[in-house]
Amino acid sequence: MDIYRIRGNKRLSGEVEISGAKNAALPIIVACLLAKGETILKNVPDLMDIRTIFKVIEFLGAQTDYNPEKNILKVKVGRIKNAEVPYELVKTMRASVYVMGPLLAITGEADVSLPGGCSIGERPVDIHLSGFEAMGAKITLEHGYIKAAAKELKGTTFFMKKVSVGATANLMMAAVLAKGTTVLENCAMEPDVVDLGNFLTAMGAKISGLGTDRIEIEGVKKLKPVTYSIIPDRIEAGTYLLAGAITKGKVKVKNIVPGHISALLDSLSEMGYKLKTGKNWVSLEPSRKLSGTVIKTLPFPGFPTDLQAPMMSLLSVTSGISVIIETIFENRFTHVPELRRMGADIQIEGNTVIIRGKKSLSSAPVMMSDLRAGAALIIAALAAKGTTEIRRIYHSDRGYEKLSQKLLKLGADIKRVKGGKP
Repeated sequence: MDIYRIRGNKRLSGEVEISGAKNAALPIIVACLLAKGETILKNVPDLMDIRTIFKVIEFLGAQTDYNPEKNILKVKVGRIKNAEVPYELVKTMRASVYVMGPLLAITGEADVSLPGGCSIGERPVDIHLSGFEAMGAKITLEHGYIKAAAKELKGTTFFMKKVSVGATANLMMAAVLAKGTTVLENCAMEPDVVDLGNFLTAMGAKISGLGTDRIEIEGVKKLKPVTYSIIPDRIEAGTYLLAGAITKGKVKVKNIVPGHISALLDSLSEMGYKLKTGKNWVSLEPSRKLSGTVIKTLPFPGFPTDLQAPMMSLLSVTSGISVIIETIFENRFTHVPELRRMGADIQIEGNTVIIRGKKSLSSAPVMMSDLRAGAALIIAALAAKGTTEIRRIYHSDRGYEKLSQKLLKLGADIKRVKGGKP
């Protein structure tokens, strides 16, 4: 397997163009199944997870034509061939469960293997299933498959017991073709959910309340294919800002929506970093006096859990004591042992970590355990003394397009080594 070899302690400088948002693109690509004809999506990032979702919708009968250089995807939908998605297609990616909503809406049935994905604790799909049941579907679990069936989905009022991006998206996709009006309460307000809602609206869906915790969907008889551009990836933007911060560099991220990362920008500003924002860009540079902070992950517009791990790398070399409280996932500290190998002083107490900032980190052989933990190790390696080797980098391929090329453009000393050999 490939590895990253990073010689750290080099100041990053320059501009980086941010790709389309993976977490918006995945449900939007699946939602293409809801309209017969050819839908064209722009700003679709070339990622492992994106390629996997292509295979999923192709298995169901869609045709895809992707241009990775232009990041344009064409999805042609005719007849849905089947309503079953096997384990081999969903084992690597939890987002595969998104097909349940469209399949139920179009065919009245969905058989989807229990999904896999990152090892960051339980992310149960019970909220998705409870919502489908409220809309009239019957749900059973047989031999590792979730089986759902409904002669007709009907509008309902459904309160989600926990804020869930996945459930909000899935139930929206089911409701757009349901009979009557569906009201979803305690909804996720993430930009990715709003982007999906805007896409469905462009296709002819009737949706109100996007960006709030109450979304109302009036069912329509059919949707039409459209041309649509995916929003930029706020997590990727935040990752590069943190890479600039940890190397005491001057970095500008372009093609972003600054409001999507306001919680991160507020935290960096409190720590002492100098920030400037424009309509679609943010720049960062350090000041002489920097200090630690307290971070608590929360659903949007709070601090994103997907930036918790890379932020921890920065706090590991920021003077003073910092605290991170993880409220979204119960097992999202798998990067901590690896950061400790690099010299970080981190103590875990339940869902809280206490970080005592050190002057520097040192190189060590480390291993990615998931996508965002991998980002944390890359950021730490950029600032560490010596050369760090990072293994299992296929995790980062799931969520960061052209990672090494973008870091090289900023001045990083990073090499992707095939098979881990020189």
